Amino acid sequence: MPQGSSVRFAVLGPVRVWRGADELDPGGPQARTLLALLLLRTGQPVPAPEIVDALWGPAPPPTALNVVRRHVGSLRRLLEPGLPARAAGSRLVRGAGGYRLVTDGDEVDLVRFRELREEARRAVAEGAAGRAVDLLTRALTLWPGPVAAELGPEVRARLGADGLERERLAALREAADAALHAGVPGVVLARLREAAAAHPLDEPLLARLVLALAATGRRAEALAAYRNACRGLAEELGIDPGPELHEAHRTALRDPRNDGPGRTPSGEPLAVRPVVPAQLPHDLAAFTGRQEELAELLDPLADAAEPAGTVLISAVGGMAGVGKTTLAVHWAHRVADRYPDGQLYVDLRGFAPSGPVTDPGEAVRGFLHALGVPPEHVPRGLAAQSALYRSVLAGRRVLVLLDNARDAEQVRPLLPGTPGCLAIVTSRDELTGLLAAHGARSLTLRPFGAGQARDLLAGRLGAARIAAEPRAVDEIVTRCAGLPLALACVAARAALRPAFPLAAVAAELREAPGSLDAFTRPGTPVDVSTVFSWSTRAVSPAAAGLFRLLALHPGPDVCAATAAALAGLSRRQARSLLAELAGVHLLTEPAPGRYGFHDLLRAHAGDLLAEHHTEAERQEARDRLFGHYAHAAHAAGALLDPAGDAPGPTPGTPGGQAVPFADDTAALDWLTAEHPALPALVQAAAASGHDRWACLLAWSLEPYFERRGHWHDGLAAQRVALGAARRLAEPALEARALRGVARAEGRLGLLDGSRDRLDRALALFTAAGDTLGLAGTHRSLGWLCEQEGDLPGALRHNRLALDLYRTAGSRPAQASALNSVGWYHALLGEYRPALAHCFEALTLLQDLDDRYGQAATWDSIAYAYHHLGRHPHALLGYRNALTLYRALGVPYPEADTLTRMGDTHLATGDREGARAAWERALALLTALGHPDADRVRERLGGAQEQPDAG
Repeated sequence: MPQGSSVRFAVLGPVRVWRGADELDPGGPQARTLLALLLLRTGQPVPAPEIVDALWGPAPPPTALNVVRRHVGSLRRLLEPGLPARAAGSRLVRGAGGYRLVTDGDEVDLVRFRELREEARRAVAEGAAGRAVDLLTRALTLWPGPVAAELGPEVRARLGADGLERERLAALREAADAALHAGVPGVVLARLREAAAAHPLDEPLLARLVLALAATGRRAEALAAYRNACRGLAEELGIDPGPELHEAHRTALRDPRNDGPGRTPSGEPLAVRPVVPAQLPHDLAAFTGRQEELAELLDPLADAAEPAGTVLISAVGGMAGVGKTTLAVHWAHRVADRYPDGQLYVDLRGFAPSGPVTDPGEAVRGFLHALGVPPEHVPRGLAAQSALYRSVLAGRRVLVLLDNARDAEQVRPLLPGTPGCLAIVTSRDELTGLLAAHGARSLTLRPFGAGQARDLLAGRLGAARIAAEPRAVDEIVTRCAGLPLALACVAARAALRPAFPLAAVAAELREAPGSLDAFTRPGTPVDVSTVFSWSTRAVSPAAAGLFRLLALHPGPDVCAATAAALAGLSRRQARSLLAELAGVHLLTEPAPGRYGFHDLLRAHAGDLLAEHHTEAERQEARDRLFGHYAHAAHAAGALLDPAGDAPGPTPGTPGGQAVPFADDTAALDWLTAEHPALPALVQAAAASGHDRWACLLAWSLEPYFERRGHWHDGLAAQRVALGAARRLAEPALEARALRGVARAEGRLGLLDGSRDRLDRALALFTAAGDTLGLAGTHRSLGWLCEQEGDLPGALRHNRLALDLYRTAGSRPAQASALNSVGWYHALLGEYRPALAHCFEALTLLQDLDDRYGQAATWDSIAYAYHHLGRHPHALLGYRNALTLYRALGVPYPEADTLTRMGDTHLATGDREGARAAWERALALLTALGHPDADRVRERLGGAQEQPDAG
């Protein structure tokens, strides 16, 4: 709390500020709205988007944040006169993406109101009803009018003023109870009359008015108030009076001569004591883990005061078996003592294995019964029942746990409507409607990490047993993929056989790869497979079919286009079905538009696939999948390497509706997103008998693996393609595969077999009359000659390639070969012909808009200029190359250019520039695991040993 600042605030009624005895002007309506919002959240940061929403609603101007900052600055200067411009101050501080008003409790009327109310509750608990009346009367006196009374109704609604009004009414009801206990009901009578007139359907409030009138000798007026209440409830809600109002009427009918004020005929106080339900399921004794999630859930409850005018609603989501109910029940037990008026629980059976989903009306009627409402007083219709439920909860602190909800519509009628209550909802559905309309806090549970999984097993099986077999435990944890239900099933099986080694349990899991058989225990009502089946039964048949087919995809996630190809659907249909599956957590969405499986859900999908689809149907789906990737990868590869000669799929083959790419950047983005699946797809195609698809995929992916430096992936794909090509027994395919393996091995410095592979490829291409294949192989032989130190041989092979490209009429390939010829002239010290060939190549490449080729050619030009002693020209060429390489995201060529650029810097005497270029090159090469890193380390070591230039 800032020192030397005597400031008081009011938000109950008009928004007002005082310094000492002087009242300050908070400013116009927007400034007052900002101050009101900060006061309602005193001590809590208010995010900037919430401020914008409070000030403007759904259509803020583009300058909204700037206006907020101006208002904040003005308010700071109002509260702290003399504060320098742009100074943060100590009253209104920034943090957590918003602003927080720092005050003492006594400085804000709302905080003081809540403190007095809490003190009154303690007085009631101690039997000091008279003191409680005094405290609550003082608290209610702090309300001269509605919250932020001078602001418009729409602004007040955005501030949550209605919720605060309910808080005031709850305090008034508490004051009436205390006054009746103390025998002084007249103290609150005027306030009860006023409030009842404003809220004619608030049964708890009306009941207290009837009791107060009867206790002050106004029996006729009490009975009239009861009749008016009955008429209003019947006309507006179609219901009869509830238990509280009915009991108040009975009390008013008694002969007042037999009862003292505020007493029942037995002499007991007239307190209305509703039933206190305690319906929570038992907590798990061996609960482990989820400490971070618990902390997040408990955080809103850390302060005694509830957020102004709100019900706390928390939605706990996640896939089947991830432990939503276990966590929710444990959390509810942790905080149950904060809700002394009861805890309600219902299983909504949204994803139950059998039987119907719980009807919301059935659930709300069950809650009303638990709260003591007689069946005859429960109205007809869900809307009226829900309204009565909210009325019964008004002013009480009740925890409501709604488990296994189907969707937000099932939940809405069961939500409390009063401050002080907590609603916890668990569901496999994302409950987006609940988050948007009710401001619920969302927490999505993830599978356990390895440490939490071991803790769970230790809690079930004992730490000693876990410590005795660490390797077996590690395997169990890995195969259960962190899913608490799977771990619990395994632990239950192991617990039943304490003499059985855990290694045997791990072996059972190992023997059922890709299946849930090892997690199933006969005679057990719930196992992993059963739990997952609940979710698959909850989706449409089309979504369930897509879920099964997705098991054929070997990568971690898919996009809508891939799912559409796999299932033979339109992309629009696929997007809708993917969203449906993600909505019940059968799929996750790790990145926008990409959907993936949990490992055990993939196994479940695989089990269902084998059960519901014939082998022929599975092969047709695989054909569509591999065809989709082959078409898309060929289109992407052609953009990355216009000079390439990779063959594409035959027109009319499956997957022809490939993803369109606007340019090479879009192609590279798609390949990057799909990269985790690409090597596995090549392998899966070959393993399932789709050898031609395996070859086409591997060759189309070569430019991508080359650009991004994924040489190990590239080599693996090319080796698979070589095996597939030999099985197909087509010489042209084998030639291309041999060349691909040689290129990939060469990038990794594995040159021993490269010459034989390339010579064999050359012979096969010659026999097949494949001009482009032959030209490409000559270029690969030229690169191999360079690695072997045979520069004349490298130049000869590239000239042969250039002649073949000219014969074939391939301009992109000619441009690339011209640069290679120029490069080898430069390496041979023939710099003038080098520049002539390179500039001819650059003109062609610019016409073709081949940025990758331009970058490589600028690098060659810069190298020639460097050796001609024209270092400024060389540095300009290298910068042009680096700009293009960085825009394309290709680390190896960037590192290669940086290495040569460092040489040029050193030649000019700029050792710092040289060191900077080489250090950047070394970082890139080290990350790629490339052997050229050693060459750069030598340069850096040599530069350190050299004396400064000059």
